Amino acid sequence: MTNLFGTTLPIVQAPMAGVQASALAIAVGNAGGLGALPAAMLSTDALRAELTAIRDRTRGPVNVNFFCHTPPPPSAEREAAWRAALAPYYAEWGIDSASMPAGPGRTPFGAEALPVLAALRPAVVSFHFGLPAPELLAEVRALGSKIVSSATTVAEACWLEARGVDAIVAQGIEAGGHRGHFLSDDLTEQPGTFALVPQVVRAVRVPVIAAGGVADRATVLAALALGAVAVQVGTAYLLCPEATTSPPHRAALQADDARHTALTNLFSGRPARGIVNRLMRELGPLSAKPPAFPLAAAALAPLRAAAEKQGRGDFSPLWAGQNISGCAAIPAADLTRALAGVGS
Repeated sequence: MTNLFGTTLPIVQAPMAGVQASALAIAVGNAGGLGALPAAMLSTDALRAELTAIRDRTRGPVNVNFFCHTPPPPSAEREAAWRAALAPYYAEWGIDSASMPAGPGRTPFGAEALPVLAALRPAVVSFHFGLPAPELLAEVRALGSKIVSSATTVAEACWLEARGVDAIVAQGIEAGGHRGHFLSDDLTEQPGTFALVPQVVRAVRVPVIAAGGVADRATVLAALALGAVAVQVGTAYLLCPEATTSPPHRAALQADDARHTALTNLFSGRPARGIVNRLMRELGPLSAKPPAFPLAAAALAPLRAAAEKQGRGDFSPLWAGQNISGCAAIPAADLTRALAGVGS
């Protein structure tokens, strides 16, 4: 990891859009791990401000993460069908669905981000859902940043290696948040972390980072024993004070319900793992009703806001992996060192 990213610990903080900003990346970086900043929900100005804050407050390397999805064309028919499915909830909460705007809540990587990256030169630029267009990828590589992307299958790992990535995140099916798949939508092709990692290690020559189900020192050691050079951890950081996790999300993580997670496309239009809540129970976690990613989120936004004001996560994406045992309301630096097995 020192040679690859310049870190002293084999701990990579997962980029988690919506539940973190620069503070978490700074804390992990100062502890010796690789902090990450999710950029999919940031404007160019916000990205510049967050990266500047990281540069000013840590000497450690940082990973800036982008999505690589292709925005779908808006479909009035699918949007209307989705809002019709949500109509009983709008009525329950007194929300006028006709007054709500439609539109994506996440932006894919584009040329507009290049000047910011050129000015601040992060050590690592990572991608989810594949890679950007070759010409954009070449621009990022020319900055000297290491290129990393996620794979959910051996085939995806080989595809990434053939396109010159410096490392691969092997994301097991138990990982929280959005699935990184891009070659196939078939979730049955995606194995668990401890089945995926050794297969990817054997199939590629670039370093492999294990993600999914890693929550404590024992699971870190297990992943390293299978050939990973590092682990990527997300769920365990959600209760740290540096995370921006909402109060309903924090409460859910500390309740018995957190033991039941499922893959769902209700909140964004793309499969992601979260704690089962009211919306998932009543509509079913995977449904043909939501518009394509990321258009599903807009219709849920007022329901989510109204419920969260009352401390409820009924309509919120309560992202979490299958192993929530490592979640602790402790400083992120302490958690990072504990995962690495070093004293504070």
